[in-house]
Parts: sequence; structure tokens; C-alpha cells
Amino acid sequence: MFSDQHDSSDKDKDLSTRVNSARLADYVGKHIRLPCKALKLDGERITVEASDGGQVTVQVASNADITDTYIEVIGRVTDSTTVQMLACVNLGSDLDMKLVNDTIELIHDPRFYAKMFC
Repeated sequence: MFSDQHDSSDKDKDLSTRVNSARLADYVGKHIRLPCKALKLDGERITVEASDGGQVTVQVASNADITDTYIEVIGRVTDSTTVQMLACVNLGSDLDMKLVNDTIELIHDPRFYAKMFC
């Protein structure tokens, strides 16, 4: 059970909201989850396509084991187009990105966000 004694700053420390590329600018300096398609690996960076079709540069964690086409990057947003990876979840080779994006948009809908995620 959650206690009402925690202030919002305590909650924000543990929150990693799912986002698409259009929402990254709202989360600079914060932890996020970015479901995406791996496009191009270039050394310590990977270019991915977010669920809304936007491209994002991900600075890959040294222990990352990217084996699938679709991944979820867990990381910290460094700017509106770049994420520093903390971890990666492999999601397989087939993922309905339109459904993922629709879900992300519902998460951020003001009718639901404050009630479910804060």
C-alpha cells in the first residue's frame, strides 16, 4: 500500500514513465522508459525509432545486451533527442508500435495521468 506521507518528489525519484519521442523534452533530467525499434548501432550509441516514428539517439550502457529488433530503453533523458541508457529490455522481433504509441498517449492524457501515475 502507498502512504500519503510521501511527497511528490519522493514519488518522482522512482517513477519512470513510458514516453515517445515527442514527449522527451518534457522529461529532460528524468528517468523514462522508451519502447522503440533499434535502427543503427554505432559504437556506444544506437539510433532508435520511438513508437511515434521519431528518431532518438541512445547512449548505450556498457552492460547492455541488445539482441532484439524491438527494445525498451530505461534511462535518463539528457536532451529532447537523447537518452542515457541505464538498462534495456528486449521485446522481440514483432511489436505493434501503433498500439504502443496509443497506450503512451493514454498514459499522458490528463484524465488518467494524475489518477494513475502520480
